[in-house]
Amino acid sequence: MIIYGTRPEAIKVAPLIKALEREPTLTPVVVVTAQHREMLDQVNEVFGIIPNVDLNLMTHGQTLNGIAGMVITKIDQVLEAHSPDAVVVQGDTTTVMGAAIAAFNREIPVVHLEAGLRSGDLASPFPEEANRKIVSQIAKVHLAPTEVSRANLLADGVPDAIIHVVGNTVVDALHWAVGLEAAVPVPELDGDGSDNRKVLLVTTHRRENLGDKMVNIGKAMRRLALEYPGLLIVWPAHKNPKVRASIAPQIEGLDNVISIEPMEYAGFAHLVARSDIVLTDSGGLQEEAPSLGKPVLVLRENTERPEAVSAGTVKLVGTDSDRIFDEVARLLNDGFSYKEMANAVNPYGDGKSAHRCIAILKDLLGE
Repeated sequence: MIIYGTRPEAIKVAPLIKALEREPTLTPVVVVTAQHREMLDQVNEVFGIIPNVDLNLMTHGQTLNGIAGMVITKIDQVLEAHSPDAVVVQGDTTTVMGAAIAAFNREIPVVHLEAGLRSGDLASPFPEEANRKIVSQIAKVHLAPTEVSRANLLADGVPDAIIHVVGNTVVDALHWAVGLEAAVPVPELDGDGSDNRKVLLVTTHRRENLGDKMVNIGKAMRRLALEYPGLLIVWPAHKNPKVRASIAPQIEGLDNVISIEPMEYAGFAHLVARSDIVLTDSGGLQEEAPSLGKPVLVLRENTERPEAVSAGTVKLVGTDSDRIFDEVARLLNDGFSYKEMANAVNPYGDGKSAHRCIAILKDLLGE
């Protein structure tokens, strides 16, 4: 049984689900909590995934405790009805934590995909850092994306024998999506390619960046747009109204800043491929953009993905508006600095992670 609830989880479990569908001895039971409703559905549609169970738990103004309570209760009922041999969860959301606890309490083996990420700060990202540490205590199999993640698990006391370094399935998903025919929903960028402006892709949504920090990000975007009129800034606006209220007023009236609605995954993958620089507080983009040779500036003070920082594909820039401006300007003005980041080796794998995961699941289940 594969259980997930958000868009990033859907992207990363999709290659595993598709690989399981081709296996004669393993049957996937797909369960979604719909912690993200619309964005989750978009990813499932792109990959042709039809959930077996849709709990549709999303409600307006839901709290973390409300989500956790519903996930544990509803997933427990699903586990009783289906009696799976193992449960796979991915990453670090409240869905992941609740589903893992529900499976553990029924003595069903928990397989944690993308295990071992650590920022070292329980408050950032919140609540993800706590969620993944909780799951690490109860998982039967840990599918770690990198050796750094493996070392984190060993430091937490996880036995080496149950840790497997498989790469990150997001690379599998990204390569698949870029190979699809898909339109970039930005008129200036979709078509004959005659618009050769450099593109800065900005995504931001982190809970810990809400408020003044988010306003600072918007101010940096405005300054970049004004001082680099030949730069095209694309901002897929997150659904959270607090994010929009902080960013939108800062970029109002700027011809070279384009605000768009959240995109379906294939179109977004093509937008990343068309971009020159990515400015984000997302976790997944720290893995996706380097796979396409795009420098990533992270709007956070720490990251649970230090491999990319060490490799040189990612740089932490925080949320100070002056620093954000300076770091983007450096990449725009300094060709050597740009090439150094763009050509660094992506540490997240070769796009064959799902196949490695299948072999490990077969071993777990005695196939």
